[in-house]
Amino acid sequence: MAPVSRLPSIYFEKLLESSPDIVVAVDRQGTITFYNDGARQTLGYTPDEVLGQHVTRLYPDLAEARKVMAAMRQGKNCETTFVTKTGARIPVLIAGSIIRDAEGHELGSIGFAKDLREIRRHDQLATLAEVAIGLAHEINNPLEVIVNNLNLLEAHVARVTSDEDFVVEGERLDSIHTALKRIQRIVTQLTEMAHGSQYSTREYLPGTQMTDLRAAGTCTDGGRAAALEPHEPALSGIRILVVDDDLGVCQSLRDLLTQEGCEVLVATGGREAIARLESSVVDLVLSDVVMPDLDGYQLFREVSRRYPGLPVVLMTAFHFDKDHIIKRSRQAGLEDVIYKKPIDPPRLREIIKRHARRAQAAAG
Repeated sequence: MAPVSRLPSIYFEKLLESSPDIVVAVDRQGTITFYNDGARQTLGYTPDEVLGQHVTRLYPDLAEARKVMAAMRQGKNCETTFVTKTGARIPVLIAGSIIRDAEGHELGSIGFAKDLREIRRHDQLATLAEVAIGLAHEINNPLEVIVNNLNLLEAHVARVTSDEDFVVEGERLDSIHTALKRIQRIVTQLTEMAHGSQYSTREYLPGTQMTDLRAAGTCTDGGRAAALEPHEPALSGIRILVVDDDLGVCQSLRDLLTQEGCEVLVATGGREAIARLESSVVDLVLSDVVMPDLDGYQLFREVSRRYPGLPVVLMTAFHFDKDHIIKRSRQAGLEDVIYKKPIDPPRLREIIKRHARRAQAAAG
């Protein structure tokens, strides 16, 4: 077998010259002997400005240059800072090597530096996305409590006030509904932004930009129609187990459904819900998707195994299904999901009525 010929060194030199990363070589005295195009584009110096100069020109101080050299001698990568021609400091990760001759004498070193700014920006964006998703979820739970109780309050005001007074109070309630709708749309946009949707910015202070959420907050429709609809006789006496790890959500849904004539039990977790079902008979389970002990899918499967035919409806504050809880539940036979908290009362009524009619038909 013929020996494989090695590529001439010019090939490697051309590769280094065209690399988008920063490649710098120095001799034993620290004088820069090689400076590629990636370094020129990132740092701003031309080759004529740095070749023959001491490498400390690229560092904020001598100590930082020595730290990098010490890491190279130990065969380790090293995070450091380079200084551009304009004086800006940029974070870089250097992988380098000491260059020796055939007898092992040190000739110098070569370093490959990766600009970390874009990588860190991506990491920051990923962190901000997680924060936005968590913030949306944490806002939606108390927001559901507010909306549910506002609907109950509005129905009460309609019963106890005169028509003339209700016109005034109704305007106040409308303004609250409008503000809540604005918050809901802003939270929705935060979630969508976290998943890469387009968004615009506007100047908050001179030279400072902020995300423009105003377009998402211009909704003017209120929730009075849903709140003031007459109660459905078909809902009267329907027994519902509400499951959510937020007690406030449980209580507000209990009050809202009780107002509709339903009989409501609550549980603040999946295991507590199973315990409730062991001692109580219900017609429907209304459960949150994300809970710390059993998630919505696990609860749905357990309910289906123990109580075949007992309908489960999942409710979620998210527009996405990160852990595929809803997808897996649907594949296992789940029919209904309410895709947004605060709960839409008319949609919830329709779902409950549908399951109530099924139960009545089965009993007949």
